[in-house]
Amino acid sequence: MFNLISNSMRKRARVMLFLLPILLVSDQLWAKSTKLLILGDSLSAGYGLTQAQSWVSLLQNAWLKSDISVINAAISGETTDGALARLPRLLNQHSPTHVYVELGGNDGLQGHSISKMRTNLSKIIELSQQANTTVILQEMQIPTNYGRRYTELFTQAYQTLADEYDVVLIPFFLADIALNNDLMQADGIHPNAKAQPMIAQSMQQHLKALLLE
Repeated sequence: MFNLISNSMRKRARVMLFLLPILLVSDQLWAKSTKLLILGDSLSAGYGLTQAQSWVSLLQNAWLKSDISVINAAISGETTDGALARLPRLLNQHSPTHVYVELGGNDGLQGHSISKMRTNLSKIIELSQQANTTVILQEMQIPTNYGRRYTELFTQAYQTLADEYDVVLIPFFLADIALNNDLMQADGIHPNAKAQPMIAQSMQQHLKALLLE
């Protein structure tokens, strides 16, 4: 009888030892209660860089021990049309608590209609809010050689959207970096590896307080 009880206890102990790592991992994943989905273009996808160099990867590394997880859904060349088409699947797949929208740069560089861009961004914000996520909107800017009226309307679109939907608008993260050739790639549009830690630090300051509200 004693041997039967001992064998049973040993089996239970082995089962618990087997399950313990799984339970610990599950607890760690569950602890990541804040999920930030980054819906962006090449500026967030790390164009011209290794994945490890990009500001999003640096941000992910900085938050490894926090309860914030970062899902990078940025794609180089992305427009608001493309992002809008991808968004429902991303929301369903990841169930983010927050969506950071860094889009419109390619629309502007391709001379797309400001009205169409604003409509797409509106739909992106609405879909995200309907999924009970908090939207954080990134202001975007384009070179002034597209004409004063177009560039002004482009920039104003972001403040208009932020006011209309009551979402946080973050100042353009390349406002100062873009003026420094040492921090930009040869194309004059994308920040280089040296600029990435600067962007990551700035974004960490802007985003962390919003994510943990």
